[in-house]
Amino acid sequence: MSKTHQYKFPRPALTSDCVIFGFDGGELKLLLIEREKEPFKNRWALPGGFVFLDETTEECAKRILQEKAGLKNVFIEQLYTFSEVDRDPRERIVSVTYYALVDKQHYELIAGRDTLKVEWFALSELPKLAFDHTKIVKLAIQRLKGKISYRPIGFELLNEKFTLSQLQALYEAILEQPIDKRNFRKKILGMGLLKALNEKEKNVAHKAARYYSFDNRAYRELTQKGFHFQI
Repeated sequence: MSKTHQYKFPRPALTSDCVIFGFDGGELKLLLIEREKEPFKNRWALPGGFVFLDETTEECAKRILQEKAGLKNVFIEQLYTFSEVDRDPRERIVSVTYYALVDKQHYELIAGRDTLKVEWFALSELPKLAFDHTKIVKLAIQRLKGKISYRPIGFELLNEKFTLSQLQALYEAILEQPIDKRNFRKKILGMGLLKALNEKEKNVAHKAARYYSFDNRAYRELTQKGFHFQI
């Protein structure tokens, strides 16, 4: 980086914070870390950290997830930039936030740098969070709920084959409300995005349900023609 021209004016520090939602077939959960250092020592917070001069905010977010929580290869999307003047008691800090929805069974949590603990919390049982992280989480939840209504997100959280009941459970967990079974199945099957498999559940007490798989190819072809996914 050239040092020929340098700014003499005060400027804010830059951080990345991560909102990671996890699903394992039940309630949607949020990944939190217990801070080891001040400010907010021993308080729960989102995984986050300062951006190095030689990395992007996204690279920082991925590095932080690995260093503080042991998560690797997480596909994240940018959520929002939080720049309130007093959001951090240390100094003027701007945070570029990212979010993701993952199958938490595929990840082993490891408390790393500056972290006492790392755990999953049900959205209905979140502790009081450090900094302005409660505000960040609320926005991430709104974004997730809005996104699931127009894009088939979440299929990667299910096994390659799944039942319609399992798919509905995922949508209900994200939307945090029950969905009418008949209308959901009629709408999701009418889109032509699921392939019915010649296989049903085994060793279940109830009537065995048919397995389905998500057809990525069909979705790509339909979107190219102007198809809009909507639940």
